[in-house]
Amino acid sequence: MLIARVVGDVVATIKDEKMTGRKLLIVREVSVQNELVGKPIVAVDTVDAGIDDVVLIAQGSSARQTAMTKESPTDAVIMAIVDTLEMEGKTTFRKS
Repeated sequence: MLIARVVGDVVATIKDEKMTGRKLLIVREVSVQNELVGKPIVAVDTVDAGIDDVVLIAQGSSARQTAMTKESPTDAVIMAIVDTLEMEGKTTFRKS
């Protein structure tokens, strides 16, 4: 799993039939201090995330393990919205 922030969305009206009705969001990996560190990737949203949400994503074959993404051409999935990040006893992120 990776910690990421939602930075945009993707609209694709023509796509594989198994992706019909799926919300696609652009995410970037973040550090535990919530600083952008990764390149942008597209992930299927299974938890109704939105722009600027900090989320947990899974990639590769793990991305196809949710009820929504099973047996679909998915390489990244948003599977949780983060409420709080703590490291070494200090809160580094709290959802507002």
